[in-house]
Amino acid sequence: MSEIKQVAVLGAGVIGSSWTTLFLSAGLRVHVYDPAPKSEQRLKNYVEVAWPTLEALNMTEKGNPDNLQIYTTANQAVGQAQFVQECVPERLDLKCSLFKEIETHLRPDAVIASSASGLMLSEMQGGWKNPSRFLLGHPFNPPHLIPLVELVTNSKTADGVLEIAEQFYKRIGKITIRVNREVPAHVANRLQAALWREAISLVENGVTSVEDVDKAVWAGPGLRWAAMGPHMLFHLGAGPGGLREFCNRYSDSFRRWWDDLGEVELTQDLAKSLYDGVIEEGREATTEELSEKRDAMIVGFLQSRKLLSKPFG
Repeated sequence: MSEIKQVAVLGAGVIGSSWTTLFLSAGLRVHVYDPAPKSEQRLKNYVEVAWPTLEALNMTEKGNPDNLQIYTTANQAVGQAQFVQECVPERLDLKCSLFKEIETHLRPDAVIASSASGLMLSEMQGGWKNPSRFLLGHPFNPPHLIPLVELVTNSKTADGVLEIAEQFYKRIGKITIRVNREVPAHVANRLQAALWREAISLVENGVTSVEDVDKAVWAGPGLRWAAMGPHMLFHLGAGPGGLREFCNRYSDSFRRWWDDLGEVELTQDLAKSLYDGVIEEGREATTEELSEKRDAMIVGFLQSRKLLSKPFG
């Protein structure tokens, strides 16, 4: 395939709008489909608000926010697209219906990636007569800032499709990982789920408050996790012996901790308690204000990384 210059985004919710902003910043022509009322204005507002953030990261040199066209039918949006990022709501019936609708209107060489976080690739392949150009390309919110994309293919995926997706995402600034075997929630969401389960358990069992659990993450290991992953960090945690020595030294402690980790059921009462905790933690700031603060800090982290060499990817 020649260099990808024309992309389509199906669905202009939060994820689709963020993908659209990133694609525009990379100098791509973007066709977007979303049938919801007032979706065009909401999308343009999102791009306008997010653009300065990408400017601060020097990611808009080739970009043009006007390279955007919005359609009310998916068939029109995908017609000339070399790459399609699907972002419609997380309902299998809705996605499969959309795939059946667009399949005959796609370029033969188009690659289609789904942003789905909860659905499995094998489930969604049921919406295609020929799923060979379809893969899962799961981002993290907001995609225009968080680099990670999880890629899932299987035996029904054509040779070369994974590599095309990897090269395309890399060109627009993403960092990809290959998920070699299908599991619910892929990789990063499973890690999030494991941490959140214990975070909830600590609150439910009165060990500490919602705010202090969050503080324990962002003021503690979260700072290290923004630099390196857990295996590499533990490799550095035992001196010259590295991860082998770390395992020898701390395996008994971790076994004891793992045996004591909590099991939780997210009931309505518990959910309300957690909600009340984050409202208190946020000091009554709006979600918009908190999101702006989050994005500003993420930009700072990313700017710091760009000042350093990146030998680990």
